[in-house]
Amino acid sequence: MSLRRAEKALENLGFAGRDAYELPTSGKRFPDGGWYRMEISGVERPNVLEALVDEHNKRNIPIHRLISTVMGATLLDKKELKDFAQLAAEEEMEVILTPGPRRGWDTGAQLRNPEGAISGIRSRGTDQLRSIIADIMRGIDLGFRGFLVTDEGLLKILTRMQSEGEIPKDVVFKVSIYAGHGSAAGGTLLEDLGADTFNPLGDLTIPQFASIRKEIDIPIDIHIMLAESYGGFVRFYEGPDLARVSAPCYFKIEPGQALAAGGAAMYKPWTDPEFLADFAREKVKYAQIIHEIIQEEFPEANLSGQGPADLAIPKP
Repeated sequence: MSLRRAEKALENLGFAGRDAYELPTSGKRFPDGGWYRMEISGVERPNVLEALVDEHNKRNIPIHRLISTVMGATLLDKKELKDFAQLAAEEEMEVILTPGPRRGWDTGAQLRNPEGAISGIRSRGTDQLRSIIADIMRGIDLGFRGFLVTDEGLLKILTRMQSEGEIPKDVVFKVSIYAGHGSAAGGTLLEDLGADTFNPLGDLTIPQFASIRKEIDIPIDIHIMLAESYGGFVRFYEGPDLARVSAPCYFKIEPGQALAAGGAAMYKPWTDPEFLADFAREKVKYAQIIHEIIQEEFPEANLSGQGPADLAIPKP
């Protein structure tokens, strides 16, 4: 089959035949009219959230979403989780809780080897699905309304549980970068399965992000800064174009040596909480810088204010 025939086949199925090199301006927005929002990852413990809140108030920069307990929500006790939910609710910040421990913490060694890692971080066995679902239900009982998902099969189960009333309707599911999707086809699959927002691969080009936005309606979560273990890039000056073609989007701020895998990984239970708290302050500063660049170069794009009504803010 020639490239032109393959392109035509995609178009016949309702997809664009090429990446969107024309960089069309997205006509889609958040419900409050915002083009972009700020997301900070690695908010692992209540003390980290306290530092983040303090810095956010000093700088007067909205922070909309927190990717939290990446080390695994199981490893925080109920009081810690309740305190976390209460403070996030008071500050009108959405919390995406990460259930676990997950694959990578169990006895399977395939994921921890270079070639085996290519297979991804999806759940391993029904017992692991069971434990992750139990941890999500624990989080719901404590008031959390957002959860990170790395497995399409798990996403299908969770959204079925939601449709049957076992999970509240206001709970949202964010699909992680660890699921490995990087195209419009992957985005539409996740949207069809009930994802509320998804994080594509971090190294996509602007035309690739634009091609995904043309096909889906849910927010796209874009790593505008990502750890060295993922390539170590800073895309602040691409922010204006990324906001323009990808809206509605979350800008993810996640620097460092490594995130959840390897010896340099930050999101481990033994990482110094004070280090994470200081690092959270730096991430809030980066959010301010990103916002300033976008406003200088593309002032038409609005940053959502603090606490828009559609956020999955905890209900402790």
